[in-house]
Amino acid sequence: MKTKHFLTVLLFVPHLSMAQLTKQDSLWLPFSHLIGTWTGTGEGVDGKGKYERSYQFVNNRQYIEMKNRTVYPPTPENPKGYVHEDFGYVSYDKMRKTFVFRQFHGEGFVNQYIAETLSPDGKIVFVTEAIENIPDGWKARETYTPATNGFEEVFELAEPGKDFQLYSKGFFTKR
Repeated sequence: MKTKHFLTVLLFVPHLSMAQLTKQDSLWLPFSHLIGTWTGTGEGVDGKGKYERSYQFVNNRQYIEMKNRTVYPPTPENPKGYVHEDFGYVSYDKMRKTFVFRQFHGEGFVNQYIAETLSPDGKIVFVTEAIENIPDGWKARETYTPATNGFEEVFELAEPGKDFQLYSKGFFTKR
């Protein structure tokens, strides 16, 4: 009799793994490739840096929490080096039917982005709709592009009335 139950379980388990995604899981599919812990390198206005990044679901999968730490080593222009830290949350605004990314920087800036692009190939583009603690008219854009063994992130800023300019670009691999 035990063998019969064991065989039933063996036949049933594969069906569990093929079960349909929940509505909440389906909602987050465009971000699924980002979930995890990442390391990376990049460069930009602040020089060359080493990145540590994580994306994880929090609060019953209602949000994605993002944490970032970037270390820029000492250079002749900046003998002490520089550490940048920020964290943020991606949520889904049901009323507007869009994803919102709120990002809090150690320097005091708070960026509120909306998802401008969620491509079938996994590319995600966020553009600010508001930035706190910076003069009016500034805009920021974050672009995440999947790659074979990780993803690329491009962060751009635009002064009032001007086009976006590259601020930093990094490449991340999963730890």
